[in-house]
Amino acid sequence: GSEAAGEQGQEEEEAEDRLKEHMDNLLDKSAKTRQVALQSLRLAFSSRTLSEFLLERRLTLTDSLEKCLKKGKGEEQALAGTVLTLLCLQMGSGPEGEEVFRSLKPLLVSILTDSTASPSTRQSCATALGMCCYIAAADLE
Repeated sequence: GSEAAGEQGQEEEEAEDRLKEHMDNLLDKSAKTRQVALQSLRLAFSSRTLSEFLLERRLTLTDSLEKCLKKGKGEEQALAGTVLTLLCLQMGSGPEGEEVFRSLKPLLVSILTDSTASPSTRQSCATALGMCCYIAAADLE
């Protein structure tokens, strides 16, 4: 019993360490490294509930996603929009989710209306905008 619980705790700690590493890699100079990190975060956020882990790291993660959206191109921006959507889902409809949404809403709208952005990027930002608005927007408009 306690051995299994200890093993599970160690697995969770290793998973959290991997998540932290992926979050750090979002700021890497290499676009490929950032894309791999975004893909890993997308998989992690869509396969497990990580609300508590993300709660204390949401500001850092939001800043990193903002940089990926601003400076990235094509696939990186599309992945960042998807990860942002999943982050909003993880944060839920409380003040934390609203804070994430409110801070990135202007950027999402800007990319969505940018005719030079790739269709996949614009689609991902439209999905993020819609989902985050549905989940986390306090203002009914």
